[in-house]
Amino acid sequence: MLLKISHRTEYRYDAPLLYALQRLRLVPYGGPAQTIKTWSLTIDGAREEVRFTDHFGNDTRLLSVEGDPHVISVEASGEVETHDTAGVMGAHRGFAPLWLFGSETRLTTAGDGIRALAGGVGGGSDLDRLHRLMGNIRERVAYTVGATDSGTSAEEALLQGTGVCQDHTHIFTSAARLLGFPARYVSGYLMMNDRLDQVATHAWAEAHVANLGWVAFDVANGISADARYVRVATGRDYREAMPVSGIRLGQAQEQLAVHITVEQ
Repeated sequence: MLLKISHRTEYRYDAPLLYALQRLRLVPYGGPAQTIKTWSLTIDGAREEVRFTDHFGNDTRLLSVEGDPHVISVEASGEVETHDTAGVMGAHRGFAPLWLFGSETRLTTAGDGIRALAGGVGGGSDLDRLHRLMGNIRERVAYTVGATDSGTSAEEALLQGTGVCQDHTHIFTSAARLLGFPARYVSGYLMMNDRLDQVATHAWAEAHVANLGWVAFDVANGISADARYVRVATGRDYREAMPVSGIRLGQAQEQLAVHITVEQ
């Protein structure tokens, strides 16, 4: 499947910025499930300071902003040919050792709720257990926009019983690690069947399974990733794979607008 993607992020400020630094992870990389045909990153109102590949293998750019202008825009766009691998992403690669993905972060630390969730998965093959875990999370945590924020932990979302794809992914990775599987957070794009325009990127999890490698699980939709998915960045949680992050100094008030389209 050939997917065309456009992702525009625009920041408007009511006064000049003293200083701001932004980190971008907006460039997908090739692999068993995707081939990058074309991709461009256009930046207006900011200066690229450095680009590098981080320890998770993510293309990372650092931008700085100082003084005028009052508008900063970042647009990532291109075409990606995707392949349905039934969610199997293959062997582990990158600088980060596999054991690192078995470690907790602040957003994925397991509490009593997640321990009980993992303990209730039962036996069977590795894939059976992980699919059962995905189904159990979907039953426990309803998809509700605005119910959580970027700082909500896996345990908090599970106890609350509502969340979005970020929360589903954090819960899955936390519980999968308790079950003995290295697990990671994936940020990227998903072609929706019922809409063209989107206001946020998508997130899903991958667990490392013996003899298969990394296998994708999208808890929010209850499936393994297929040809509608484009992977952009990975990490142990949202903060390590988020598309855009940064800091700013000064009293300027920020307005953020995000517009994403994913189409065949």
